[in-house]
Amino acid sequence: MSALAIRGLSKSFGDVPVLHQLELEVEQGSLVAILGASGGGKTTLLRLICGFERQDAGTISIGGQLASGPDLHRRPEQRLIGYVAQDGALFPHLSVGRNILFGLDRNARREHRRAEALLELVGLPISYAARPPQELSGGEQQRVALARALAPAPSLVLLDEPFSALDAALRAGTRRAVADALSRAGATALLVTHDQSEALSMGDRVGVLRHGRLVQIAAPSELYCHPVDAELARFVGEAVLMEGHVTGPSVACALGRLVLASATPDGPVMVMVRPEQIVVGPLSGSGCDARIASVSYYGHDASLGLVLPMLETPLLARVGGAQALSFRDGDAVRLSVEGTVVAFPRTPGQ
Repeated sequence: MSALAIRGLSKSFGDVPVLHQLELEVEQGSLVAILGASGGGKTTLLRLICGFERQDAGTISIGGQLASGPDLHRRPEQRLIGYVAQDGALFPHLSVGRNILFGLDRNARREHRRAEALLELVGLPISYAARPPQELSGGEQQRVALARALAPAPSLVLLDEPFSALDAALRAGTRRAVADALSRAGATALLVTHDQSEALSMGDRVGVLRHGRLVQIAAPSELYCHPVDAELARFVGEAVLMEGHVTGPSVACALGRLVLASATPDGPVMVMVRPEQIVVGPLSGSGCDARIASVSYYGHDASLGLVLPMLETPLLARVGGAQALSFRDGDAVRLSVEGTVVAFPRTPGQ
């Protein structure tokens, strides 16, 4: 059974359309991440699911029950939804334990063991129950916010860019802790974010919301390796796009003749290669000639700007940090491509 089913959802504010005929299904016990740029409709989608706004068209069902439709609009408190905001939104005048139990009935609020169990679930010591939330780090506060969202055993947990306020050092660890806690609780969750690494690392499936439309929803690897169009390829990760011509199972382009990931009609196309697919080696190897125009070193890896005779603009390759130490600006190298590539029909102007 689907924990969340959205059919034909549309919403406009005045003359400004925000969501267009959106279709989305979240299976019980899964985590779906919705990835989109600012202003793409992510917050509006959550507000409609919560019941804070009414849609113009379409239906929303939660836990198999219709929550919103043409003739029905259940109030937010009737929808059995847990919500984790960007900043946690904890009450500073309540202890961590009382924050977690806030909103439960009076009998449940006295069950301190429930608060302790939820703290353990999100990976925090039970001694934190007596602390004020101000004494916790940002990542710990987000875990408390998740414990509070899970306390009433909701049908669905909504995560509204919950890690965007954390610094880089806290973000990755907090993401892992939250994902683990949701999995152990058997919870169903919908995450909205503009962070690609967050969506790809956490989601069982990832959907991309663009101009109010869900343009693709798939497993993270499918979305990254086989985007439906060139615009999506650019948005999800870095992409090297160049002109090519398909003949049979391969495509000829500036990087040579490459094998296609799927059947594509013969003719002119735009070829997508991920930067990490480009193998940079010495001139003694096989492939096409190039020159290194720039080296950007990040420690764990590096980006190389590469100039090819057949291309007007440099292309980007990603290599390991150790390998990058052997390259200098101006070095002559030879390039090859690892794995298969994707091709998109070439549109006018490309």
